[in-house]
Amino acid sequence: MKKITLKGIAFLATILIMTTIGTQSCNNSTSWTSDEEALINDAPDTKMRLWTIDNPEDSVFLRQSCQLLTQADVQHPVFQLLKERMLLTVTDPENEGVGIAAPQVGIGRQLVAVQRFDKPGQPFEFYVNPRLTYLSDEKQKGWEGCLSVPNQRGEVLRSKQVVVTFNHPTTFELQCDTVEGFTAIIFQHETDHLSGTLYIDKAETLK
Repeated sequence: MKKITLKGIAFLATILIMTTIGTQSCNNSTSWTSDEEALINDAPDTKMRLWTIDNPEDSVFLRQSCQLLTQADVQHPVFQLLKERMLLTVTDPENEGVGIAAPQVGIGRQLVAVQRFDKPGQPFEFYVNPRLTYLSDEKQKGWEGCLSVPNQRGEVLRSKQVVVTFNHPTTFELQCDTVEGFTAIIFQHETDHLSGTLYIDKAETLK
């Protein structure tokens, strides 16, 4: 059997994801619920409430898997407003983060924002339906915190390099990006949220 390269693994995984997401992208109707729209449209120029494990109802919600976004969903005005308010939330000077996932503000959709420390200016970028299609065998331990897990930190073992596959927010075309270092850690942390996993589930040490 031939050795499969990193690019080969990412390509094969992308084909599988296209089969899953492609069917949904052909649907021209938006799937935003009235409850989601009401939550996103409430106080549109402000940050959103962070959902935390300290609240029993929030904790149950944070443990759920999130729904894929369709092309119609990302073309709907509520999607842009959600991104704006998520950004206000994660950059709040009183409680700043380096990444945020939609379920952390009560929206069970596959959308994350990641601060790209590997790019000039360290911008926040949004990723629609992100999937980690490759995780390196080489790993490292590091301390993590979470906006949804107040007053705790944990030491987590993560891959040093990942390949993230996602839908472009405008064209909905599938794209891939290879990420290393601290930004790769953020991607792993945030995409875990989309399957209802918190870093405390993986932490070897908590304090």
